[in-house]
Amino acid sequence: MTDITASPSVRKLAREKGVDLAELARSLGRTTLVREDVSGGAAPAPAAAQAGDRSYWDVDHAQYGPVTEEPTSRIARLSARNLAAAQALIPAVTHHDRADVSALEALRKAWRPEAEAQGVKLTALAFHVAALARALRAFPRFNASLSPDGETLILKGYVHVGIAVDTPHGLLVPVIRDADRKGLLAIAAEIADLAARANARKLGPDEMGGASMTISNLGGIGGTAFTPIVNPPELAILGLTRTETVTVWEGETPRPVPMVPLDLSYDHRVINGADAARFLAHHAGLIADPRRMTI
Repeated sequence: MTDITASPSVRKLAREKGVDLAELARSLGRTTLVREDVSGGAAPAPAAAQAGDRSYWDVDHAQYGPVTEEPTSRIARLSARNLAAAQALIPAVTHHDRADVSALEALRKAWRPEAEAQGVKLTALAFHVAALARALRAFPRFNASLSPDGETLILKGYVHVGIAVDTPHGLLVPVIRDADRKGLLAIAAEIADLAARANARKLGPDEMGGASMTISNLGGIGGTAFTPIVNPPELAILGLTRTETVTVWEGETPRPVPMVPLDLSYDHRVINGADAARFLAHHAGLIADPRRMTI
């Protein structure tokens, strides 16, 4: 196994402990290693992977019928390693809620002429970025990272929001810097620019990484809920799916209300369920009354 991903501090610790990273990676069945792996604090891998035996997935599929092979891109391989490591090491929980988007859609319609005059498409995602930035300010524990040894919480004095972009060559996450200091039109313009350049593979290194938290938006495709994987060293990720009409009862009178499903996955080592519920309720409240984000 080659091409091991490990930070300089992890490699230094391995040298100090006399740990062979290549052998450790083989025993764990993955190529992304963190400090807990070297220090012995990581959860054990499945028995077959520990023994270096991958026969349970090393199958000759051609024996069952015709197959073709397609090489994965470098971005896809790197993403796969990182996601597998995140899923193995982070005790993640997903909290689900939904937000009334009636006022948001009315505001988008009212502001559309002004946005178009500036060459900007004001999307619902821009409102979610703005709302998330404000929620991160209101709940500083979510705008943080856990040190590799798990003993220190690093609270961030900035608010950067990552946007997961589905591209033909893999998932990329460009970052909107200082999102809490930007207006809705500026955020909308930046989302469009970053997404276009992500698809064209024209993002610079300084436009990736360092996010406080990421949004994964599947609303344009469909679905009612999902469980996004936390993108370390972030502590949480917000998922969005397609807006649906929900019947809300006001006394004995039913009223159809457009609602967007919200899915918040979070690192349970730092964030508890009650805090996650409060955080997502705060975000939903800002979406339900978006004018609060303009004052």
